[in-house]
Amino acid sequence: MDFELTEEQLQMKMSVREFAEAEIGPHVLKWDEAQHFPIELQPKLAELGLLGVLFPEEYGGADLGYVEYATAIEELSRVDGSVGISVAAHNSLCSNHIYQYGTETQKQKYLTPLARGEHLGAWGLTEPGAGSDASGTRTTAVQENGGWVINGSKNFITHAIHADTCVAFASSDRSKRSKGITAFIFEKGMKGFSPSKKENKLGLRASETASVVFEDCFVPDENRLGEEGMGFVNAMEILDGGRISIAALAVGIAQGAYESALRYSGER
Repeated sequence: MDFELTEEQLQMKMSVREFAEAEIGPHVLKWDEAQHFPIELQPKLAELGLLGVLFPEEYGGADLGYVEYATAIEELSRVDGSVGISVAAHNSLCSNHIYQYGTETQKQKYLTPLARGEHLGAWGLTEPGAGSDASGTRTTAVQENGGWVINGSKNFITHAIHADTCVAFASSDRSKRSKGITAFIFEKGMKGFSPSKKENKLGLRASETASVVFEDCFVPDENRLGEEGMGFVNAMEILDGGRISIAALAVGIAQGAYESALRYSGER
C-alpha cells in the first residue's frame, strides 16, 4: 500500500500550510492570551473549502476524502491547535451528523450553509452529569403541538456562543436510557435556546468552549434529526469518525511543538 500523498494532496497540504503560517501564525499568542475566538477567520477558511471538506459539491462542500481532511487538520494544528479543533468540530460533528442522518430537506437547509462556511456549527452531547456516560442525558424533550419542548443544558460545547446551527440531544423517554435519546437541530435565535458560561481553559484557549441552555425551547417536528430514540447510537457513530480528526489534531500539535523546540535548540 502506498502511503505517499498524491500531487494534488501535496498541493492542498502546502496551500493550507501557507495559509496557516500567514493568517494564523502571527496572532496565535495574542489570541491564546486573550482567549479570543477568531471568528474573522471563518470566511477565509470557507474560501479554502475547509469548512466543508468531506461533503459533496451538491451541498456546497469540497467533496474530498479523509486523507485530505486529516492533512488539513494536521497543518492547521501545526500552527494553532485551537483553529484545528474548531474546524474539526464544525466538520466532524455538527455538519457530518446532519449529512449522515438528516433528511434531504434538512441537508439543503442546514448542511449547505455549513459546508459553504456561511454558517458555523456546534454539537451538544456532554452535560454536567453526563459526560463519559452520555446515556444518562438529563436534558428532556416532551412532544407537544407538532414539535418538542426542550429543557436542560449542555456544557463544554465548541462554538456554543457563535454557532448558527447546533445539533443537540435530549431524552424523549428517560425510562429507556440510551434508547430514549433523540437528536434535534437548533438555530441561533430560537426562543429558549441560548449560550451560557464560557470556560476559562488551560489550553486551546482560542477555541470557543461554553455551555448552552434550553428553557422551554420549542423545536418543530421537522427539526428532529434521525429517528426518535436513535440519537445516542447515531452520536456514537459520529464520534467514531470524529476521532480521525482528533488524531490528526494531535499529530499537528506534536509536529509544531517539535519544530518549535528544534528552532529554539539552535538559538541557545
